[in-house]
Amino acid sequence: MTNLAIAATGLRKSYPGKDGDKVVLDGIDLHVPQGTIFSLLGPNGAGKTTTVQILSTLMRADGGEVQVAGFDLARQADDVRGAIGVTGQYSAVDKLLTGEENLLLMADLHHLSRKDGKRKAAELLERFDLVEAARKPASTYSGGMARRLDLAMTLVGDPRLIFLDEPTTGLDPRSRRSMWQIVRELVASGVTIFLTTQYLEEADQLADHIALLDHGTLIAEGTADELKRLIPGGHIQLTFADARLLDAAHVLVGTGIADPETLTLRVPSDGGVDAVRELLVALDERSIGVAEMSVHTPDLDDVFLTLTGQQNQKQEATR
Repeated sequence: MTNLAIAATGLRKSYPGKDGDKVVLDGIDLHVPQGTIFSLLGPNGAGKTTTVQILSTLMRADGGEVQVAGFDLARQADDVRGAIGVTGQYSAVDKLLTGEENLLLMADLHHLSRKDGKRKAAELLERFDLVEAARKPASTYSGGMARRLDLAMTLVGDPRLIFLDEPTTGLDPRSRRSMWQIVRELVASGVTIFLTTQYLEEADQLADHIALLDHGTLIAEGTADELKRLIPGGHIQLTFADARLLDAAHVLVGTGIADPETLTLRVPSDGGVDAVRELLVALDERSIGVAEMSVHTPDLDDVFLTLTGQQNQKQEATR
């Protein structure tokens, strides 16, 4: 599909071990639309880094058909490399060089002319708020500054697809949010982001689509809200003006927890639009006015722990 930055079908990878081959990726499918943020989540050892290494041409897959940036991964690896950028949790910045020198080095590697290289470096230093630090050694940079420089270096080649592998590990909350804003601006300009992260809030804030990988298998996919509705614990909380309305609502709904002190009714629900609409229509038909309403769903931490826990149980059961 031409509108996909990544299209992978049946992606497989295994390594030889003492007790036979250890399967790292067990035939996964990935479809990442252009100009979006796709986040791959999973516990340590799930296969996230292996996936990134394969898709970025650093490792060969054992099986599957893959297109990255419109190019066949197996037959057009050089074209793939020319279309992508990779920024990992371990910065590629040369700390003996200044920020400007790091960018100029990348410009040389991309075969830009000296004039174009200087122009590109100046543009990126401005864009990433590094002008004042441009001629200081990168060894003096804070963690947040080093990450911004690392991403700026990736952008020298104008990649259409960027792999961000644990990009904010170790950053303070302010630096992390600064990086989030940069990522959003990149996507707004048409760049596709493939994000792996251990910070579930990061995926919740940024990702258009999330896939959960465990034991080499994709066990869930969807938007953050769709994933949150996969597990129990969601509810709609209704607040009423008086106890009479609260009691009437409780009788009508026939379930939930009523709190006379706060005049609230907590109704179990997946929080979906249809469920909310159906509940409000039922209350309106009985002239039961609602003063306030809020929808509560489990967060991604709950999703992660529940679904990976279920997968572990399945693994144990098959042994």
